[in-house]
Amino acid sequence: MSASENSTAAVLALVAPDMAQVDRVIAQRLDSGVPLVGEVAKYIISAGGKRLRPVLLLLACGALGYTGAQRHNLAAVVEFIHTATLLHDDVVDESTLRRGRPTANESFGNPASVLVGDFLYSRAFQMMVDADSMRVMQTLADATNVIAEGEVLQLMNMHDASLDEEGYLRVIRSKTAKLFEASARLGAILSGSPAAIETACADYGQALGTAFQVIDDVLDYDGNAAEMGKNLGDDLREGKATLPLILAMQKGTPAQSQTVREAIETGSVDRLSEIVAIVRETGALEATRHAAAAEAQRAIDAAMQLPDNAHRQAMVVLASQLLNRRT
Repeated sequence: MSASENSTAAVLALVAPDMAQVDRVIAQRLDSGVPLVGEVAKYIISAGGKRLRPVLLLLACGALGYTGAQRHNLAAVVEFIHTATLLHDDVVDESTLRRGRPTANESFGNPASVLVGDFLYSRAFQMMVDADSMRVMQTLADATNVIAEGEVLQLMNMHDASLDEEGYLRVIRSKTAKLFEASARLGAILSGSPAAIETACADYGQALGTAFQVIDDVLDYDGNAAEMGKNLGDDLREGKATLPLILAMQKGTPAQSQTVREAIETGSVDRLSEIVAIVRETGALEATRHAAAAEAQRAIDAAMQLPDNAHRQAMVVLASQLLNRRT
């Protein structure tokens, strides 16, 4: 195990007892009178992953001293919302592989994936009412709405090679980082922390989520399909102008820029190896990693405003090790 994997494992070990309780809540709340609902939901939830969003909520609660049962309930809520977005995402993107195995839409069909995603959203909203807090409901309702807006924005940007870095960041801060932000903010809300601490938690989550997605986009051109559990070049196939491609067009020669532009506009992966070479040769990959490092540092700076304890240190480690992720 590498040093970074060891550090991340230590972070996950810190919240492992809480995550076991979250898993119990998830299993209980997935119970449905309709067998297919539970079957599809369990299929995707059992696929693995680090479950960073519930982990983030639990770390924030730990850092701020909240030990109430609602931390388990709301951690399950954010995992349900995330899972619902994955189900819908994979249908929209026509994805066939996630975390090394067939997507739910590949296994059960598009209608089942969409409808079970709807079930998970509605079940999440039932569960958030249990917290009996308007601030909790406002945070999660706002986050869910922003995520949906981000999905539509991304759809509008498909095959648009003129998308700039600002437009790209707007999408990922809505689509990906918003739920990270909400997860960390909920820890502050549950603990009754002052506004400055709540803002620090939200800033941490947003920066961490942004860095997470930027690195994910790096791995589409610098990753290993077996390690990542998804097909390399999927972003290009879907016509997504992600940061490595945006920077490659900015930094490359006119001919290189035109090659990348045409690939985005057509969604063709026929010249994928050439695109990968351009992304590397122009320094776009290194520049993208630098952008992710800046976001990770922003997350660390925000975390340092929280009380000094093991959970805060784990939040710092999570941000610092994010840049080394390969999956």
